[in-house]
Amino acid sequence: MPVSYETLLTFIVASFVLLIIPGPTIIMVVAQALSHGRRVALASVAGVGLGDLAAASLSIIGVGTILAASATVFVAVKWAGAAYLIYIGIKMWITPVTIPDIVALPAKGSRRSVFRDSFLVTLLNPKGIVFFMAFVPQFISAKAPFAPQATVFVLVFVLLGIVNAWGYAMLASSARDVIRRPSVLRAATRTGAGFLIGAGLFSAFARRAA
Repeated sequence: MPVSYETLLTFIVASFVLLIIPGPTIIMVVAQALSHGRRVALASVAGVGLGDLAAASLSIIGVGTILAASATVFVAVKWAGAAYLIYIGIKMWITPVTIPDIVALPAKGSRRSVFRDSFLVTLLNPKGIVFFMAFVPQFISAKAPFAPQATVFVLVFVLLGIVNAWGYAMLASSARDVIRRPSVLRAATRTGAGFLIGAGLFSAFARRAA
């Protein structure tokens, strides 16, 4: 096993908490489910999965390149990543939660167009790529081979992303009011924000104490 079970479990919990926060990808999935129901859910979720795989792979290649170039620079990137996690966590916490105008989003009917739109929204979200580059290094050990660790983290993240998108699609198709309830969005956002701040602080102090 290239990654310890403790590290993998921490990564799974962290990824799941972060994925449930509604973002551009989830809004797209929900929009398609609200407009066309479950018949397009599979195509939408497949697009999200492929988009996550492509974005995560590009991000992890960048992380691997930095590690290969200099272990010192990689440590600096991990420090910068920890600071970034704290920053976006605070920003998410203090920003008022707004209800996305889901029904106003265009949603085409064919499965091919739904797949394409979900894939492009997921892949071309620059914040997602930057976040993944800041998030994953917190779990990478510079003392172990990089490729096996990266493969595990990418595959686990993509799988969790697919499960999360499918859950939102099913919820949206059967419980529209729940998705749009401010208290639900606020709870999800602040839970993720609190985790981001905690993860950044833990990562920073753990390295300082080491």
